[in-house]
Amino acid sequence: MIRPLRAEDAPALYAAVQDSVESLSYWFPWCSPGYSLADAQARVARCTVTWKRGTEYGFGIFDAGGGMLLGMVGLSDLHDVRRSANLGYWVGERHRGRGVARRAASMAAAFAFEELGLLRLELVMLPHNAASRRVAERLGAVFEEEIDGRLVFQGKPAAALVYALSRNQ
Repeated sequence: MIRPLRAEDAPALYAAVQDSVESLSYWFPWCSPGYSLADAQARVARCTVTWKRGTEYGFGIFDAGGGMLLGMVGLSDLHDVRRSANLGYWVGERHRGRGVARRAASMAAAFAFEELGLLRLELVMLPHNAASRRVAERLGAVFEEEIDGRLVFQGKPAAALVYALSRNQ
């Protein structure tokens, strides 16, 4: 299940990041061995604020019982005129390879299309991120193009693959 993060989720977010800090820190600049409970609390607070403003929608991915945080999925870079957003996700190491990211991304996409009235979601990833590519393809997203310099990876401009998911797919 996915749901907006709440203040009491900060310890679970901290634990999920710590369990996967080595692999997550490769992909995400916000993740490092020094990631702290205060960082998790700040992330939850930021998600709460952006949710209320309607500028980003961050969800925790939880197990079926709702207790264990498995990762996050979210909608960012919302564009009112194009009615589009970016769809991103990460899943803790222990929970990868079981379809968690695909199911969570599908739920976030349904929210985007049904609740927000968006028409298009972009999934943007580094070419060597095979796991994210599999998630995009299993969601039914269509590969559109590779764009030089679309992402910043480890402090440097990097090429990115762009997949798109449409409301009418």
